[in-house]
Amino acid sequence: MAHWLIKSEPSTWSWDAQVKAGAKGTPWDGVKNHTAKLNLMAMKLGEQVFFYHSNEGLEVVGIVEVIKEAYEWIPGEPWVLVDVKAVKPLAKPVTLVQVKAEQRLAKMALVTSFRLSVQPVTDAEWKLVCAMGGL
Repeated sequence: MAHWLIKSEPSTWSWDAQVKAGAKGTPWDGVKNHTAKLNLMAMKLGEQVFFYHSNEGLEVVGIVEVIKEAYEWIPGEPWVLVDVKAVKPLAKPVTLVQVKAEQRLAKMALVTSFRLSVQPVTDAEWKLVCAMGGL
């Protein structure tokens, strides 16, 4: 199984809002970038995803799970959604500053493709960020 990272501005959709959505989860929308769309289309049921607060906070705050694979957002439009549900918060958020300071994460998409809203995460990156976050 692959791992991913999705970004949301907390003032638009926060980790707390995702948690409140409960087991039914929510559609992950608003992606209008071809690379991000391809990443959404590659996500599989049950895969784990870091939830990252962008623009405000700049930190990985929790883990969500893909509960519905990619489907059309608006029929006839080229954009897709996936549905995700909150799994657990990180014991301590992992900031972008911490990620950039960790040499083993120098090639992580969060560092190299910072503006991309849906990113792949390698197994090694996943394990390290989880450890940094107290999991």
